[in-house]
Amino acid sequence: MEVVGRAPEALVPVAAPVLTGPRYAGRPIYFSDVVTRAGSDVRSFADLRGRRWAYNEPRSHSGVGVVAHHLALLGETWAFFGGIVEAGFHQRALRLVAEGAVDAAAIDSHVLALETRDDPALRDALAVVDALGPSTIQPLAAAGHLSPRLVDDIRAALVALEGDVLADHLVERFMAVDDADYDDVRAMAAGAVAVGPIDAAGITGRATPSRGRADRGGRSP
Repeated sequence: MEVVGRAPEALVPVAAPVLTGPRYAGRPIYFSDVVTRAGSDVRSFADLRGRRWAYNEPRSHSGVGVVAHHLALLGETWAFFGGIVEAGFHQRALRLVAEGAVDAAAIDSHVLALETRDDPALRDALAVVDALGPSTIQPLAAAGHLSPRLVDDIRAALVALEGDVLADHLVERFMAVDDADYDDVRAMAAGAVAVGPIDAAGITGRATPSRGRADRGGRSP
């Protein structure tokens, strides 16, 4: 996987996690699960027309990019939703849905699995009504100035990892990846251009803090 003549400032994909569970089929992929409040009358993405939507942050693929791609396939824009709220990160968006402050959000399936495993009350408050993707999962990346030999050594070490630490994070193993593995994400971004940026939709706002359980920061791709 040696990259010849790469720019020193480039990022080189090294390896990506294969998540635990049959839906991932032993591949380095993830989904954006569309979640709503348990007991809601929302049964599918189509039912979200005119409803309140939350997203983590504008540059996220899982919370925004894949949703824009899906809207483009439907011939829709961000105006499909009746209101849009920037939550800041996935964990906050989940709690806005659980509290009923918004109707739905698209959540990185890995984040969702960890959050609902660790917070049974949150798990019981949510329902998954659709899944967007899959998308190739975010890689561990190396700086472009590192030698190809060192990058290969790092890759080999990651691929060899095993044990309880991975299992505790719902990761089965790491798999070697390269730049071409992310062509699917590039294709989705290209298809979503007509939908435009979410924060230019004219119907966006920001979430207000809530009382109760403290939100935890974390992965918000």
